[in-house]
Amino acid sequence: MDRSTRTLFAVLLVGIVVVTVLAAILLQEPSGPDLPPGAEQMTGVVVSVDATSLSDVRAFTLRRPGGELVEFCLRELQNGTEFAPGHLAEHQATAEPIRVTFVTEGAERLALRLEDAPS
Repeated sequence: MDRSTRTLFAVLLVGIVVVTVLAAILLQEPSGPDLPPGAEQMTGVVVSVDATSLSDVRAFTLRRPGGELVEFCLRELQNGTEFAPGHLAEHQATAEPIRVTFVTEGAERLALRLEDAPS
């Protein structure tokens, strides 16, 4: 391989690496959701869901690993398109844990985000 071919190959390789790194930076998710101060997270198994339909879920109850039952209200999820409230029924049926990000307003825990719990 002559010198000009090696140079061309090196330039192409560097270009591919730069494009890949830029794509990874631009396509990554933001560092975290915009959560209000005082937001907390809790993981557990869904044991009941208060809903009139899959699209109208009002509340749910989570059982924490120690057995404590905690109720959450659902008004408006920040990630309702990634984790539809109706998906809670599937988690209830399969006993697969979820993670809830919430804030406490008075005596209520208001769920802000729902997600599958990490394994």
